[in-house]
Amino acid sequence: MEVSRFGELSPTSGAEILSELIDKRGSRRAFAEEIGLPPTTLQSMLSRGVGRASIDNVIKVCRALGITVDELDNMASNRAIDVHTIAAHHDGDDWTEKELEEIERFKEFVKLKRKQQE
Repeated sequence: MEVSRFGELSPTSGAEILSELIDKRGSRRAFAEEIGLPPTTLQSMLSRGVGRASIDNVIKVCRALGITVDELDNMASNRAIDVHTIAAHHDGDDWTEKELEEIERFKEFVKLKRKQQE
């Protein structure tokens, strides 16, 4: 995992998580405009990684998504765990890589919903 100014947050997985959360809301361009960020800046953050983005922009995006940078860090840390460990909780089932990725995305979605309800 690559170390950045966000502690142990991997820029790529942080960007992947932000991408997924934004995409669930709709258009990336509309999201960027809604929060007052140039769409090209948001796209750069999502493609190059949060570690290369300004902290102000990362905070702005996280706030708009209803999460903190710490929560993003936690989600990225949890994602770093080998997705194959998820399959251990499904005795006897064979999972494809794509299915494991979908399980992981759903797990993150449920965690995010739980935090929003607190």
